[in-house]
Amino acid sequence: MSRPIPLVDVKAQYAPSIPALQERFAAVLESGRFIFGPEVEGFEREAAEFLGVPHAIGVGNGTDALVLALEALGVGRGDEVICPAFTFYATAEAIARAGATPVFADIDPETLVLDPEDVAARITSRTRAIVAVHLFGRPAPLAELAALGLPLVEDAAQAFGATGVARTGVCSTFSFFPTKNLFALGDGGLVTSLDDDVAERVRMLRFHGSRDKQTFELIGTNSRLDAIHAAALRVFLPLLPGWNAARREAAARYAELGLGELVELPLDEPGHVYHMYVVRSPRRDEIASALAAEGISSAAYYATPLHLQPAMRFLGYEPGSLPETERAAAENLALPLWAGIGATEQERVVDAVRAAVGVPA
Repeated sequence: MSRPIPLVDVKAQYAPSIPALQERFAAVLESGRFIFGPEVEGFEREAAEFLGVPHAIGVGNGTDALVLALEALGVGRGDEVICPAFTFYATAEAIARAGATPVFADIDPETLVLDPEDVAARITSRTRAIVAVHLFGRPAPLAELAALGLPLVEDAAQAFGATGVARTGVCSTFSFFPTKNLFALGDGGLVTSLDDDVAERVRMLRFHGSRDKQTFELIGTNSRLDAIHAAALRVFLPLLPGWNAARREAAARYAELGLGELVELPLDEPGHVYHMYVVRSPRRDEIASALAAEGISSAAYYATPLHLQPAMRFLGYEPGSLPETERAAAENLALPLWAGIGATEQERVVDAVRAAVGVPA
């Protein structure tokens, strides 16, 4: 069998940066500053400048980022927050952890992100906010969602560097899990905000509700971006535009290789940064089996969407209640893609898909 092809090759991205990482890590070790300090402050400043926002606050992970953003907005018991069900569990989990009730809206079948019309139909007197997920690197329809007149939180865990992200919602949240477009070498997260007061509450909430470790004004938590991760992120952030451009080039190559004759390709648009390359087919499971037989990794995402997950049964959703979400859950398949994937590897992927669906070259 040929060399296996992973879904994402993280090491291929960071390997050229190992000397720079070692130098930066050595400086952190020499400083003895592992909590907050100049590396975290430097990354927060550089991330804010990169994203074009006034505030960026490092936190422990992307899930905490969502919880802290919602809490800083005052979301709590008795509130409803609208979000998609075709996303990672943390989106709804964060709403519940903040004390509110997730209300699931359906998605646009072409883009797989929130359908603003369905969101509008689910707004009630208890709706406190909307969480828009930028899914697989594609920005959600921010202008249309913001026009609904509710506080908007952008779940941008999968879309660092995507066009327009973080410049509409009052808060935006990011994950630096190692498979993300911008990644740490472990868990890490970020909250950005356009509002000075909200940003200050996030800073306090991540540090036990305190400004100075002496006086505690809020019930907070302990969620901080470690200095060693911030150091790595400072090495990687200048490389991100090139990495995202390489992801877009790889996505275009899949189309050029004829993959669109075999499966439904993700709709391209200039702001899409392809955190994952997700196609659709009613024969998804056959294709995945054929790829595995050739040593090619793939993944079906959110095969049980959030409204049908055991932990969310108390909300009362039934199969068929979000038809586009459920169809996407049954048909989607992520194919190998990362910054630097080779044309030969992509050709092998397309050949395997072609053999699976029985379409001649």
